[in-house]
Formats: sequence, structure tokens, C-alpha cells
Amino acid sequence: MIKLGYSTLSWMSILLLTGCGGGNTSSNVESPGGDKTTKTEALETGADFLQNKAPLKAMSMYLDGFHFYNGNMAGQMEAHHYCTQLNEDVVQCMIFDGNGKDAKIMGVEYIVSERLFKTLPDEEKKLWHSHHHEVKSGTLIAPGLPLVAEHELMEKLVSTYGKTFHTWHTDRDLKLPLGHPLVMMGFTKEGQLADSLIRRRDERFRISTPEKRRNRADIPMPKVQPGANAWEQGEIRQLKVSTEKEPLPNHGH
Repeated sequence: MIKLGYSTLSWMSILLLTGCGGGNTSSNVESPGGDKTTKTEALETGADFLQNKAPLKAMSMYLDGFHFYNGNMAGQMEAHHYCTQLNEDVVQCMIFDGNGKDAKIMGVEYIVSERLFKTLPDEEKKLWHSHHHEVKSGTLIAPGLPLVAEHELMEKLVSTYGKTFHTWHTDRDLKLPLGHPLVMMGFTKEGQLADSLIRRRDERFRISTPEKRRNRADIPMPKVQPGANAWEQGEIRQLKVSTEKEPLPNHGH
């Protein structure tokens, strides 16, 4: 299960919203376009005051980690996740290239418990990655959370699985969301993730990934379920643009 207790979630949400770890990572690109007009700003202010934003308010979890393009480990980037826990087994996240007001939406990630992952069709599992190494290595963090609360959260996430698509490749300096979405993966071993990415991230957040790793040494390492991280067995699944009409995939319905 990946749900935390009510009391834990309550104060954790407050800490995530008020703690440090925001506004220290600028977007990778500046999009073309004219400056906002006074009218546009006035409309934004009115909409912000009048409109309900329940789905956004539910995003009480902030995670920072790293992804790479499935089939191209050299294509690595930092990813800021703003997540909503839908129930005990499902989390949904919007992924940004920064944590400031100018951040660009890079994509989405869906996270499921080990229990749900086991129920997926074999071909579907090949799109998912495990979080065991990200948690145990200290490279996945929850900025702003006290160490004890972050540790509790990581205990829940270590056995989960994620399915990630990036839609705006700002790591490639694309100023607009050009091209098609791509399947992303998570790192599974030491030495895969570039030290320079970790170093720059740690400097911005004033943390130490090695210290995070030592703090999580007591978290049991789960057995990775068959089918996840399929790229390790050469089973790479990636999206492509096709001009031919193709039948919709059969998911057993």
C-alpha cells in the first residue's frame, strides 16, 4: 500500500506547501511570445479568485528525481513531480522542468502499488519502471519535508512502479512542445545517472544525496517484479509517429 495515515498526510501537506524547496529551479527554456497584457493579468487574477481548482489543490506531494528516455540513457534530466494520491494504490503526477512560476509541464507520471502492478498485462508492464533504486540511492527526494517525514514517505514509494511520458522536451532546449510524447524510465543502478545532474540538484536544494542514501539504509530493498524495467532485458518500448492507420491496442476488455 502507498497511502499514509490521515494525520501524517495532513501535516505533511502543510509542510510541503510551506517548507523550502520551491522557486530554486528555473525552467530550462523561455518560450517565444509577447509579454502579458494588463487585460490578461486582470483576467488571470479574477479567474484565480473565482474558479475552483480542486484537482490542483489535491496535489499535496512534491517529489524531485531524474528520468531518461527509454532506449537512450544519455538523454537524462531532472523532473519535478507534483502529485495527487487518488487512493491507497494510485498516485498521479504532473511533471515540470522547474519549481518556479515559469516551469514548463514536461509530462505525466502514474504511480501504482506493487499489488496493482502485478495485475497488469505482460506487455503493459514493459512501459513501467521500478522506484527501488531511486529511493534507496537517495536520488528521489521530497523537497521541504523533515528527514523523518521524507523517510516515511520513501518507505511507501520504494515498492511502487511508475509509467511516465514526457510531452515537452525542454532538456533538448525546445522552446515549444514540439514532436511527440516519449516513454521515460528510472535509473536502476549506481553509475547510470550523471554525477553532474545530482551535484547541481543537491546544491540548489542544499541537500546531500549520499546522506539521503545512508538515512534510507534501513528501508528494505524490495524484489523488483518481473516485467518492470524491461529495457534492462533489451525490451524497449517507445512511441513513434505513424502515417498508417493502426488498430487500437487490445487491453483485454
